Order: sequence, then structure tokens, then C-alpha cells
Amino acid sequence: MSCRLCSSTNEAEFTAEMMIHFSGRKHLENSGVLTFSEMLVCLDCGSTRFRIAETELNLLREGNAPLTAAEHEPPGLLKAS
Repeated sequence: MSCRLCSSTNEAEFTAEMMIHFSGRKHLENSGVLTFSEMLVCLDCGSTRFRIAETELNLLREGNAPLTAAEHEPPGLLKAS
């Protein structure tokens, strides 16, 4: 197999431990998703490919669910009545 970015065949497989964090203020309280996966690294350009297990993928799906209108309000602020 060759690198999808630079077409090099100089690739190596590694085991990785990654913490995936959600972006944006709405996820400040979310600690992220810890995942362990095999990754294929191009040793020429650094391009990396990895696959996330279904269990962790489900956690990413759940943690990145769209917010309702009420959840968009900044924490600690009360709506005027």
C-alpha cells in the first residue's frame, strides 16, 4: 500500500492512544473520548491513517449531538421573563 498524499511506500504501523476532544465552548465540560487504535504513518510526509473502533465511534456520535435551543444559552445566565 502507498501513501494517499505523497505515494511513498515508506509507511509503518503503530499502536496509538488518543484523546479526542470536541471543539467549541459547548463542549468545555466534556472530557473527550479516549481511543486506542492502530495507525499507519507515512515516514516521508507524516500523513497518518487510523480507524476508530465502533464503541469509541458511538461515543463520538453521542458527544457531538446537535444542541437544543435551550442548551445554546451561555451557562449561568437567566432568561428575562
